Amino acid sequence: MRFLKHYHDSYLSYFLMYFFFFFSLAFFSGFISVYLMDQGYSASQVSFVVSCSYILSVIVQPFIGKLNDQYESRYVNSILLLAAGMLGIIFIFLKNIYLITVAYSLVLAIINGTNPIIERMAILSRFKYGSIRVWATIGYAVATIIAGLIYKNIGPYSLYIFFAIGELLCVIGILGTHSILPPIEKIVEKVSMTSVFKIKHIPFYLIIVCLFYGVTNVHHLYLPAMLKQSGLPINYVSNVIFVSTLSEAVSYTHLRAHEMNRFTNKQLLMSCFILLVIQFFTFSFISSVILQIIIVFLTKTVATMAFVMINLKIISTIVDNARQNSALSLVSACKSFSSILFQMSAGYLIDFTGYQMFYFVLFIGSIIGMILVFFFNVPTNKELKVFH
Repeated sequence: MRFLKHYHDSYLSYFLMYFFFFFSLAFFSGFISVYLMDQGYSASQVSFVVSCSYILSVIVQPFIGKLNDQYESRYVNSILLLAAGMLGIIFIFLKNIYLITVAYSLVLAIINGTNPIIERMAILSRFKYGSIRVWATIGYAVATIIAGLIYKNIGPYSLYIFFAIGELLCVIGILGTHSILPPIEKIVEKVSMTSVFKIKHIPFYLIIVCLFYGVTNVHHLYLPAMLKQSGLPINYVSNVIFVSTLSEAVSYTHLRAHEMNRFTNKQLLMSCFILLVIQFFTFSFISSVILQIIIVFLTKTVATMAFVMINLKIISTIVDNARQNSALSLVSACKSFSSILFQMSAGYLIDFTGYQMFYFVLFIGSIIGMILVFFFNVPTNKELKVFH
């Protein structure tokens, strides 16, 4: 009992929540393209599986956001993640592509729906956001290196056992946190997703979100398969992902609260798309695998990590407190929706034209994103200090 008293709202609880949330995510989806292709499925079929997961996410995520606006976040997310862990075990025994699609979609919908809520729980905790969020990076990085070794030496099915264990440990962490989400007058007024969509700047911002996550999600999905096709053994591929993910942790030491609060929201958004342009230009026009790996180390996770923080800052700026969970879930749903559109074409593009043309399309998409950000008059509240 004494331990439980000290464990409640402790740094250890937030460590477990963040580390094992992303640890388990890496095991479940980090190698899905390699896993399915090694089972004999084509890139088009991989895209079908992942696209369906995003379709379900679009439907489920706003619902999860509303649940968290109305009930205790710790219990809502704990129940959902335990269900995801059980589905991960079932995933091991599935051979039919349609059953694989259903199970994968359910798990990813839960993970994508709970992710933005966990991010906000960390921001509103008594600890510095960066000191908590860094464990997500380390958890994902550690999982990728372990997953590569397990995949090669034990077998691909073992990945999903580790996923289930990770989900359980994540839930233990969540239950120990002290959610300080501000009370919303016990929901005298129900939050309407339509009302969130009508907030000024939200529609234009969601277009930018769709483009960013559309290009980055298909890139993250096919990067391991592309490196493997280039001749790298699967354990070397996992090493590349491991080091690139660690670069995110290094960037946290530079993207501290001062830097995030110092620059305008527009400047921060533009920096993310500049990193994407550099990254996809390299994959499109430069054939050197060594140079491509270097660019992965320097830009891949830095851009996505920065966007996660920027998104939280922008939502906190333009959305009132009572609707922020719903707004974050709407952003997450748009992320899934855009991924559907990109996934539907990505697999066919790779099957018929190859990876170089695939990355050229992502390069053009990133340039369009830069143009949209240029015309986006997003406000910056200098009085609001989201990160501390």
